[in-house]
Amino acid sequence: MRATVDRAGLDPQGRLPKVQIRRVRKGDLAKVRDVMEQTFGDFLERQLGTRPRQAFGGAQYVHHRWLMEPWGCFVAEEDSSKIVGAVLAVTWGTVGVLGPVAVLTNYHNQTIGQQLIRAAQDFFDENKATLHGCVTYPTSPKHLYLYHKFGYRPKHLTAIMSRAIDRGPARVSTMAKAGVKTPVTARRFSTLEEAKKKAALVRIHRITNAVYRGMDLAKEIEIVDGLALGDTLLLERGRDVIGFAICHSPGVSEAPAGSLYVKFLAIDPPQKKPEHLEQFVTIIEGLGQELGVQRVILPVYARYWTAYNVLIQCGYQIDFTMIRMQRGKQEDYEDPSDLVLDDWR
Repeated sequence: MRATVDRAGLDPQGRLPKVQIRRVRKGDLAKVRDVMEQTFGDFLERQLGTRPRQAFGGAQYVHHRWLMEPWGCFVAEEDSSKIVGAVLAVTWGTVGVLGPVAVLTNYHNQTIGQQLIRAAQDFFDENKATLHGCVTYPTSPKHLYLYHKFGYRPKHLTAIMSRAIDRGPARVSTMAKAGVKTPVTARRFSTLEEAKKKAALVRIHRITNAVYRGMDLAKEIEIVDGLALGDTLLLERGRDVIGFAICHSPGVSEAPAGSLYVKFLAIDPPQKKPEHLEQFVTIIEGLGQELGVQRVILPVYARYWTAYNVLIQCGYQIDFTMIRMQRGKQEDYEDPSDLVLDDWR
């Protein structure tokens, strides 16, 4: 569904509109990326004392997310000429994922961020998302309070973890060394015929629906496939798909330079054996070796405690943490034993 009308913003004194919130157009994409980079660069400089060369380490978010969900991307425009803020929002079926949200530093404290979030919330409501979520910096009271205003509750930490790729033969999982013999293999979504891709998406939807009712990652998989941002690995046992991982490779994707990044991974809840996840991680590392990257980046939400422990056993270490915030359904849907790796950035 599509939003009804664009809305104009007010300055803090309630004077006539100077900033208008409208949807992103194709010609805005380069400027939106600049606003994101500058805003987060300023923030990280204040936090760290030095400015990073790239705010996101080379990861890119704007172009493919706009192509995937153009009706969920908004800008704040001053005097119909200068873009001073932006927000990206996507829906995974019944789950709405908010962010990044960026407002140029000189335009802070003018309610622009609130207006952008409100536009994204309207988009979620129109698409009947039952759970809305985002991640933010756990050490930033300003960010936490901003999302709190819209009913987002802080939950658990998301750990962005990584491991250097071993050179030489692929790492053998400890489960395999212990004699666990589960016949699983992996296939690349990009190698499937169109009819088989559709069948695979149906099976994947059954998996995500079992994790959270109505969750659907089809758009994420199709944009990665269509724009060659990476690939989706299908974990198979026999003829059955028991898991999948959406992988971004460096270039114009969400993967930082030199890294293979997993945006979302899930193993079918009835098949959630820790050895399946460990074997899947080994397969992903093998893909990283093929691509010649230096690291594999895996995000894990701390409530998925079993998955977190598996990554620790696989030698992954925490690079940094974000805090997940949620609104909508009040009960926590996450089962700590589910084998899910997801990133709501």
